[in-house]
Amino acid sequence: MSNEGTRAISPWRRLFGIPLVTTMTFMVLMLATAVINGLPVRDPDGFLGPSYVRLPLIVVLVMVVDVVPRVFAQRPRAGEILGTIGQVFKSRWTMPRVAAITAGMASFYLAYVAYRNLKSFLPFLRDRLTDSVLVNTDRWFAGGSNPSDVLHELLGTGITAEVLSVIYVSFLIFVPVSLAVAMVWSDDLSRGAWYVSALCFNWILGTATYYMLPSLGPIYVEESSFADLPVTATSALQDSLYENRLAVLVDPHATQSVQGIAAFASLHVSIMFTAALMAHLIRLPRPVRWLLWIYVSLTGLATVYFGWHYILDVPAGLAIGGLSVWLAALATGRLHRPGRRRADKKLHPSA
Repeated sequence: MSNEGTRAISPWRRLFGIPLVTTMTFMVLMLATAVINGLPVRDPDGFLGPSYVRLPLIVVLVMVVDVVPRVFAQRPRAGEILGTIGQVFKSRWTMPRVAAITAGMASFYLAYVAYRNLKSFLPFLRDRLTDSVLVNTDRWFAGGSNPSDVLHELLGTGITAEVLSVIYVSFLIFVPVSLAVAMVWSDDLSRGAWYVSALCFNWILGTATYYMLPSLGPIYVEESSFADLPVTATSALQDSLYENRLAVLVDPHATQSVQGIAAFASLHVSIMFTAALMAHLIRLPRPVRWLLWIYVSLTGLATVYFGWHYILDVPAGLAIGGLSVWLAALATGRLHRPGRRRADKKLHPSA
């Protein structure tokens, strides 16, 4: 079979072959860890529903948003609408492209589920916490004070807390939506593969840092420093995570919850830095790039302000994000195969 035929039939193998094998290996590691230590494996539910339901629904929604405007742009007559939808869908969503998107979502799902479960296993496998070291490091950076106290004094604890809470919690929506948009709307399929693969590497590298320096974070070891903050969606999330942690520690087999507390490093920062760096490298419109860089800065600020993370967790998150982008570029061929990127771009023809 010719190279042209291979490119048309199996783009997912070029773009997601290495990431899929990597995430499957990560999943096997998680399953082996669970079996060896007698720990249950859970599908981590978010507030938008289980990831295996949430991700496909978001993809379908983005596909609809992609197809519908193109259909109406052709101004079909009432009896021609269904036929026009079929034509647009067929031209936009070829089987090779659908296969690549499926492989990308599978890679993300495997990495995410393995990450969440290995994070949940953490207190059973690494029971010595390093918070005392990180607290001392924080105070050294802040000249003897708690960094959160400095921020509360400088920025206040009223409207600032509300704004930063919205920014922090919006991450929970940003990740699945950006994932779907990258795979569905990108005119260059290799760009979407690059971003999705970078997210996968973030989960993998982030898990490694959790085990390197197991820690809870300032909000759970110095709670008094955050007593003046108002009740927000962020504080509710912190309480919920702590309750889930206690339930898992009491009996991991008696709850469907997962333990989701780990401070070093900040994956909120690493994921947002990944998105901003990717937007910069692929030259997205300048307003998008500026918004993402602002989002990165405010996310880093919010993590310390609310006590999710220590100061050192933020640059560690930046390092994970940068390394993930580079590893994903290697895995998807962005660094070595410009000709193939042009071929992948043709899989998303304009209707």
